[in-house]
Parts: sequence; C-alpha cells; structure tokens
Amino acid sequence: MRYPLLIFVVWIFCAGTTEAGQDFVRLAALDVTVWSQRTEAKQPVIIFSHGFHGCATQSRFLMEAFAADGYLVFAPNHRDATCNGGKGSWLSRAEIPFRDPGTWNESTYRDRADDIHHLVGAIGTDNRFRPRADLSRVALAGHSLGGYTVLGLAGAWPSWKLPGVKAVLALSPYTQPFVEQGTLVALSAPVMFQGGTLDVGTTPTLQRASGAYDQSPEPKYFVEFEKAGHFAWADVGRTAHEEIVTYSRAFINHYVKGEPAKPPLTKKIPGVALIRYASELGKN
Repeated sequence: MRYPLLIFVVWIFCAGTTEAGQDFVRLAALDVTVWSQRTEAKQPVIIFSHGFHGCATQSRFLMEAFAADGYLVFAPNHRDATCNGGKGSWLSRAEIPFRDPGTWNESTYRDRADDIHHLVGAIGTDNRFRPRADLSRVALAGHSLGGYTVLGLAGAWPSWKLPGVKAVLALSPYTQPFVEQGTLVALSAPVMFQGGTLDVGTTPTLQRASGAYDQSPEPKYFVEFEKAGHFAWADVGRTAHEEIVTYSRAFINHYVKGEPAKPPLTKKIPGVALIRYASELGKN
C-alpha cells in the first residue's frame, strides 16, 4: 500500500505548477479579472462568481491553480462587490434576508446571472479572448452567494439556465432557497459541493438528509474539510487551501477536460472529514 499512497501524495503536491498570469479587463460592462497561461492555444473556460460583499479576486489561490492547469479563468465583480474596485458597500443588506430562504425566487439576485450570461457572450466576440476561449468546455465555480449563483445558472432556477455547462463547483454555497423549493433536481451538469466542519451557516444544509446533496442528480460529490469555516475558500482564510485545490482540480479536470478520474474524487486525504459521491465512479 505504500507505493500507491506515495504516488497519490506526490500527485497532490506536485501537479499543476505552471506559472499563470493575471489581468484586469473591462468586458460586458463588467470589471473582470482574468487568469491564464500565456498561450494562444484554445483553453477551456472557468467562470467564478464571488460571495456576497466579496469580489473577483477573493479566491486568487484557487483561480491561479485552475489557470496553471490550462484554464482561461474569468471572475467578474458583481454589483455587491466591495473589494478589487467594487462599488458595493459593506453596509448594504441582502435583497432578501438570508434567514428567509423560502421567500427567494428566480428574481432574487437575477443581476448576477445576467452578469455571467453577458460575460460569456462577450468572451465569444472579444478579439482578446475569442481565439483562445474554448466555449464548448465551460465550468462554473462560486463561493457562498456565488455558489447560489452558479447553481441557479446550472438549472436550479430554470429561467437562469446557461446552456452547455460541463461542471459546477459550489464552494460553501447558499443553497437553502433551492432546498426548500426542491429545484436542485433540475441541475444539468455534474456538481461538487464543498463545505467545512466549522462552516455552520451553510454546510449543514448541504449534507443533511434531503439536503442539497441528496436532492441533486448524479453525478454529484460532496467534500467536507476539517476545521474549515465559511471563508476557507477565500484568500483571507488559511485553512484547507491545498486540500480545496486538490479536490477542485480533480473534479473540474475530469468533467471539463475529460481526464481520467483521480483518487480525490473517491477518497479522503488528511484534512478531509467526509467525502460522498454518486457518479459513474460508484457510490458511497
């Protein structure tokens, strides 16, 4: 057993170390941060949606890892962004209180969905990115309210649906409105939910019986990181970054690039409290 484990550990810490660059552009009337390798080759695309009062650069550690793997990564500042030049205010409240998920509907934060629809359209016509962006291979990733956003775009809010999404990475996502209304059954792409043992505001809804994971169609994954709170997925957090990158890369590379499944899709590594999956790789 020592040699397979050694290979696994080496793969985790040594893969995907290529340098990636970062640019700030104006695209689709949005301030967008772009990470990519310096190449003219066609690259699969990842769109990242930040959390409430976060911003495009809040999770640089993960975006850089994706870019190093050969993705063209776009992260827009939504209207509520408060950093990276965002025009939002920390004093502004949510459109509808997070504590009242039953009153959320397809109009709640629709502007975020519109941002991403417009952004994808602009990528396909902008001369800076059109030659490089492979829009037949698009993944969505989002943290917190951004997780809500990308799940809505993947079908949880039918009127938001973005066609052709290959995978959805939901990082400590706000899923309560979808769970209460039973709409996650309409997801049309593989999904990986991530949570943490200290993420008491969102993770319980992901993992409980009849929660977000249970309601979602296959293929689906859930990973819970030890001692990770809600901001573990942002640069301000200091917990589980290496583990988050490992599982996120394994999921996205498998479903977007079609790479063979790597061990993290079905196995726990140190720092992971729980992994669940139901896919072509089996169930647990």
